[in-house]
Amino acid sequence: MPLVSLPGAKLIHCAACDLFQDAEHQSQAQLAVRDALNTTVLMTAMDLSVEAEAFGACVRREGDEVPTITGRLVSSLDEICNLRVPAIGSGRTGIYLEAARKLSAAAGSNIVLGCMIGPFSLAGRLFGVSETLETTALEPEWISVLLEKTTSFLTDYARAFKEAGANGIIIAEPTAGLLSPRSLETFSSDFVRRIIDAVQDEGFDVILHNCAATLPHLAGILKAGAAMYHFGKPMDIVEALARVLDRDIILAGNLDPSGIFRSGTPAEVRDATRELMQRTSTLKNFVPSSGCDLPADVPLENIRAFMDAVEERTA
Repeated sequence: MPLVSLPGAKLIHCAACDLFQDAEHQSQAQLAVRDALNTTVLMTAMDLSVEAEAFGACVRREGDEVPTITGRLVSSLDEICNLRVPAIGSGRTGIYLEAARKLSAAAGSNIVLGCMIGPFSLAGRLFGVSETLETTALEPEWISVLLEKTTSFLTDYARAFKEAGANGIIIAEPTAGLLSPRSLETFSSDFVRRIIDAVQDEGFDVILHNCAATLPHLAGILKAGAAMYHFGKPMDIVEALARVLDRDIILAGNLDPSGIFRSGTPAEVRDATRELMQRTSTLKNFVPSSGCDLPADVPLENIRAFMDAVEERTA
């Protein structure tokens, strides 16, 4: 299950930045990836500026780079208290929900996942990442108030993906990986769990993605109650699997998107995938994947080499 949204742009001969603005481009790019690489999962683009923009934050767009948030929307408790929670469909959230509807209509036997940010990572984009991390220690009640608002919005957003026909969502919560393990549980997992409890059932799964988390964070992350946990390069995935005694809990990851997928040759990607598969071969609750969303310029030959190596091991 590689996280492939942006590389599909080249298959439909559009700029990657077009995927962030248009549901048709986004869905067609994913279908083109499926047809070219025989992927199982169709996913909306992983763009962690969408939800903050809906709240009113400023977005910077540069070429084909993923949009980013600039500045701080709120900087005091009064501003947090007065912050309006936007309606679902505000800003570009409607584009991503429409992409999910289009993918669901064309999915066939494929799994459709909506991508959205996590509550603590959204708080960081509204209040400032470094300021949010610092304030969890100095004025924790400020962040708790902000998290109530981000969690409320994201719960409704998750429900909207479910209503759009998606089979699940990926919640990307990378900023929580910068917290201490105890703070991660308090300011991230407790709030993520509220989203999961509201939407996860037998027909709708939640995948919690944290590309910054390390092994000490694992126990706190698992308390969120997701169906799958997706990790990046910093996680010792073999030791993490050893610590997960419940084999119904699925872990995924964690090949380096830049160092392996973008910078490697197909042979190097194949070798790295084979090594990962070998190290995890005795465990059935592991899904090999990229450690994060793949950059737009990752060669398709490298993604194909990954897929071939996985199929070779599971045949």
